Amino acid sequence: MTPPRLGIGVIGAGRVGAVLGAALRAEGHAITGAYAVSDASRERAGLLLPGVPLLDVPALVERSEMLLLAVPDDQLGPLAAGIAATGMMPGGQLVMHTSGRYGTEVLAPLAEAGSATLALHPAMTFTGTRADLPRLIGCPMGITAAPELLPVAAALAVELGGEAEVIAEGDRPLYHAALAHAANHLVVLVDQSREALSRLGIKEPGAYLRPLLEAALDESLRHGAKALTGPVMRGDAGTVSSHLEALRDLDATGVPGDPGDTSATYRALALAALSRARLPEDTRMLIRALLEDHSPLEDDR
Repeated sequence: MTPPRLGIGVIGAGRVGAVLGAALRAEGHAITGAYAVSDASRERAGLLLPGVPLLDVPALVERSEMLLLAVPDDQLGPLAAGIAATGMMPGGQLVMHTSGRYGTEVLAPLAEAGSATLALHPAMTFTGTRADLPRLIGCPMGITAAPELLPVAAALAVELGGEAEVIAEGDRPLYHAALAHAANHLVVLVDQSREALSRLGIKEPGAYLRPLLEAALDESLRHGAKALTGPVMRGDAGTVSSHLEALRDLDATGVPGDPGDTSATYRALALAALSRARLPEDTRMLIRALLEDHSPLEDDR
C-alpha cells in the first residue's frame, strides 16, 4: 500500500533542505514551496526544485501538511518558537528537522501547538547538488521521535533511500559530535597534509594522498584502532622527533592565510595514537615526552 502523499514546505533551501525536498518530490510528495534567504539558496532551489514557489514562512505554514526545517542548528529553536508564536499551526501537521544535534525537544513549542514532531539526520556530507541524491541510497539516518511517531520517521527515512537508526533524545549531542569529529576533522587533517606536500612541490597532493588515505579509511572502518600503523605504533621515537621538527619549520614558514596549526594537530593525534599503542613503558614515556614537551624543539631554533 502506497503511503499518503504530503504537501511539504521546505524552510531552508540550503544544501540539505533543497536535496531532501527533491528526494521527497521524486517519491510523489508535493513541495508546496520553499523559503530561501540567500542568493545561493534561491539558485539552489531553482535547480533542485524547479517550479516550486519561493514563499515566506507564514505562507508555507498555511499551505503545507508537513514542514521540513533545514536550518542551522542555532536557528532551529528560535524558528520553532517563532512559528508557534504566530498561532497559525492548524494542529496535526508533521514538522521534521534535519539537525544532528537535536532530537524533538527543540520543537516543543510546535508540539504544544498540536504538531507531530520528528528529527531525521542523514549521516552524510551534502554538496547541495543533484550528485547528493544517489548518495542518499543506503545512507544511515538518525531518527528521534515519540514512540508512536517513530514508524512515521522511519518511513520517511526509507522514502529518502536511507536506513533509519533510532537515536535517543539525550544521545543526540554525542551522536552528532561523533559524526562531526570524524568528518569535519578529517577534512582539516587532509588539508594540512595537502599543504605540506604542496610545499614540497608535489603538484597534485590530493591524488598523491588518495591511495594511502583510501586504504587507511577502509581499514579503520573495518578494524578500528587495529588499523593503526606508523612510527608511534612502532615506537620509533627518533622518527617522531624528526616529524615534530619538520612540522615546526612548516608552521614557522607558512604563507599568509596559512593557519600554521599542523604541528599542534600532529601532536594531539599522535598522543591519541600512543594511547592505543602496545609499547614497552619506557618507549611510551619517551614518545609522550617528545609530544608533550614543546621546548626542546623550540630551543633548537
